[in-house]
Amino acid sequence: MFLCSRLLLSFSALAHAAPFLQRDNTIPLSVDLGYTKYEGQVFNVGVGIKQWLGMRFAAPPTGELRWRAPVDPVVNNTVQSAKNFGPVCIGVGQTIGPELNEDCLFINIFSPANATENSKLPVWFYIQGGGYSGDTNNNYNGTDIINRSGGNLVFAQINYRVGAFGFLASERVRDDGDLNVGFLDQRKALEWVQKYISKFGGDPGHVAIHGDSAGAGSVAMHLVAYGGRDDHLFAGGVGESVFFPTQRKVSELEFQFKNFLKDTGCASASDSMACLRSKDLLTLQNASSTGHPYPGAASPPIFPYSPCIDGDLLKDYPNILFAEGKFVKVPVMIGDDTDEGTGFAANASSPQEVSTFMHNNYPGLTHSDLLQINKIYPLMPPLPKHAAYFPSAEKAYGEVTFICPGILISDSVSKYYGPTQVWNYRYNVLEADNVENGLGVPHVFETPAIFGLGLSGAQYGEGTSYANYNSAVVPEVMDYWIHFVRYLNPNSVEEKSTGPYWSTWVSGNDRQRIVIQTNMTRMETVPRNQRERCQFWQELTSHTET
Repeated sequence: MFLCSRLLLSFSALAHAAPFLQRDNTIPLSVDLGYTKYEGQVFNVGVGIKQWLGMRFAAPPTGELRWRAPVDPVVNNTVQSAKNFGPVCIGVGQTIGPELNEDCLFINIFSPANATENSKLPVWFYIQGGGYSGDTNNNYNGTDIINRSGGNLVFAQINYRVGAFGFLASERVRDDGDLNVGFLDQRKALEWVQKYISKFGGDPGHVAIHGDSAGAGSVAMHLVAYGGRDDHLFAGGVGESVFFPTQRKVSELEFQFKNFLKDTGCASASDSMACLRSKDLLTLQNASSTGHPYPGAASPPIFPYSPCIDGDLLKDYPNILFAEGKFVKVPVMIGDDTDEGTGFAANASSPQEVSTFMHNNYPGLTHSDLLQINKIYPLMPPLPKHAAYFPSAEKAYGEVTFICPGILISDSVSKYYGPTQVWNYRYNVLEADNVENGLGVPHVFETPAIFGLGLSGAQYGEGTSYANYNSAVVPEVMDYWIHFVRYLNPNSVEEKSTGPYWSTWVSGNDRQRIVIQTNMTRMETVPRNQRERCQFWQELTSHTET
């Protein structure tokens, strides 16, 4: 039984469920971006918030622009409304509609009402997650974090192409288009911020990129992009459950492209890319949502699309680039949840089922690898409502896909940039429903606490633990993230912190991380056996990436 879709849908619903401020006493606000003017709004609540929603940072990636790098928006000399969110990029298994579509490259900006072009406020740039298969953490409202910061930051969030629209890979795509266009969308939005964020009160020289899950994986990709070339697009990075699925070379993804051609009716076309660009959106969406196993695997992987190793933007496997020090040297805050794999793992009842599950998602694992995985992830204490070997599958998948990448990045930043420039966390906030259902502390469970419970966390408001017995952890979490955005350090240098002091990663021969838990936040040493398991996965890089 897979719980992934449940978690993704819950976070997507959270975003769409967020209520917005009463639109009384709003002041139209026009900003000239050169290619067009956008009219936003001011809300006189708290410090007062300006917002501009649904602004284009790139032209619609439709028709001839499918599977091509994003280009500048078309010039439009009219004043356009920026009072409503634009459509979100359509994802795997989703239904096309006004809120989910192919024309989706929009950015949303929130800033303090008193900000001016000379304010030079730190910028929080958020990249949503969704397994590169969906933009499922979209349209968060930045009001709570700006108010919590005392009006001392600007918040930006984006959409980017996902599924086959963002990450279809083949030499044919390279020849007549571009690879990794979903990732190039993110780069385009970062370049947009460099050009225009000062018009919203932000400082282009102080941009902190934050992502959750695939968004955190994207933060990691930006760090290693072009072999670690620093294009000065950001000054710090926050990785919330860094997602490292199988990330293959182009030649290893030709099977996926061939299946896509077959599913769209383009398999016999003399010009396959022209055929794909001529197809209607529904045909492409159906093909993007059709699951195919990796060669040699029994079932499709949980997440079929991800950035490919193209030899340019991604010159090698990300974990190898980090291990070799080939990344942008900026301060980093990174961490995971205690039970990362519970929302994804197969409900395995035997070691063989654990092996099958791992092989379906990492088909390069050999028989010997799978035997070793069964050895280092043996039968564990049971979890409610799950089969005996579910905890083993959960821990194996959670560590290789999320936790160990975070540990690797922390080690690498400490080694190649400096031990005082990286902070790691383990999120361990327990909610009764999660524990009762055998989920423990699941993937990105901290997200509602990061953005606050007012406008961003409506779904986690009344009647949930964050509004009740876990309420004390919310200001603690918000402050750590706000402080990192403002100071590139989760500990405030100018004001009293809500939570305990967060020490950096390395302490002598130990690796230290903060455990964020309601009324029990503290530092801990990373267990040696977990670090040894992560070393095991690092040594299997060539098997987990193919």
